[in-house]
Amino acid sequence: MPSPIFDDVDARMQWYVDRGILSCVATTVLAGTDIVHQSRHGYMDIETRTPLRDDAVYRIYSNTKIITSVALMMLHEQGRFGLDDPVATYIPAFTDMNVLCPGATSMHDHRPATREMTVRHVLSHSAGLSYGFLDPEGMVDSTYIERGLALAALRSITLEELCVRLGEIPLCNEPGTTWRYSFGTDVCARLVEVLSGQRFDAYLEQHIFEPLAMVDTGFTVPEDKLERLTTMYAPQNFLAPMEPGLTVVDHRNFTEYRGNRAFLSGGAGLVSTMADYTRFLQMIVNGGTWNGVKILDEATLALMCTNQLPAGVEVNLQRWPMTDNVFGLGFALKTAPARGEPDAAIGEYHWGGMAGTHSWMAPDAGIAALCFTQRMPGFWHPFSHDFKRLTYEATTG
Repeated sequence: MPSPIFDDVDARMQWYVDRGILSCVATTVLAGTDIVHQSRHGYMDIETRTPLRDDAVYRIYSNTKIITSVALMMLHEQGRFGLDDPVATYIPAFTDMNVLCPGATSMHDHRPATREMTVRHVLSHSAGLSYGFLDPEGMVDSTYIERGLALAALRSITLEELCVRLGEIPLCNEPGTTWRYSFGTDVCARLVEVLSGQRFDAYLEQHIFEPLAMVDTGFTVPEDKLERLTTMYAPQNFLAPMEPGLTVVDHRNFTEYRGNRAFLSGGAGLVSTMADYTRFLQMIVNGGTWNGVKILDEATLALMCTNQLPAGVEVNLQRWPMTDNVFGLGFALKTAPARGEPDAAIGEYHWGGMAGTHSWMAPDAGIAALCFTQRMPGFWHPFSHDFKRLTYEATTG
């Protein structure tokens, strides 16, 4: 449903495809809960130049985190846990954690943590855990990699086993004192399993995907849907994000999303479509209910969009210059507009995936939007900033 006020948005997205920086990009803009614009650019794969389908399936990586956070907060509404409950109450692997000493020069320089890791901490990435890829040559992340916790090595373990391994490694810092992107949301997924008594995938299907008619969202792509899976690419020059040139890194013929997967990653495991994820966002924008189905209370969503970090602590992604953001329970929260954005961008809550899937909701502007591609890495890439800036211009200018 093209709209002329979004011509500049569409032209810029097409430019990225024409230049060979992106293989494809799909966008959706909401005003309130109404879809006011959608666009599709590029190809399912650039080798055959098959046009991008409306029902294309995307690897959404860290856009999974918002879904996982909602799943866990559904159990919070039921009184299954308190946000300040120690995680070790439900996952014993995190009992009596150690933490690195200030100025540690090796992983042996640690002491018992003086604070317990809580559910609030894992939801807000302030638990003291790490991720193993933001600083792969650093002391903590290299230890994660040595212990088999590199993301690419996790395909055959369960969420339970992940937590056991994480519990054996000292924390980077005392829980609740700083923000560090981490496996925290995978710990949230394990909490969902423990608290609900269901496997994580079964819980999501029963309580979120089926109620919201998210029919193409899951941890695998069935054989009869494989032709709809987009090809994922990496840039030929990782140091030049605006330089043309792409190389295939995952294709429907050899993808890990084909067949059963042991690791049901709450942080990065799902695939989805624009239609499915739009319905999920419509539910959030609408206060937790969509098409007569209630997923969360409005008060719970408001809490999720409230800063949970200590005073003076902001989001710091190390490799990506993300500034003027704090963090709630599953969402980053914008505290100042980015360059070219209006003041109505303040209060925007958002997150995105490593392969270039971004979603954001701006209550003061009355808009929300999605922008999906398949480029690894595609998080915090210029295309997503251009999309957001131009969308704000079109809707609030």
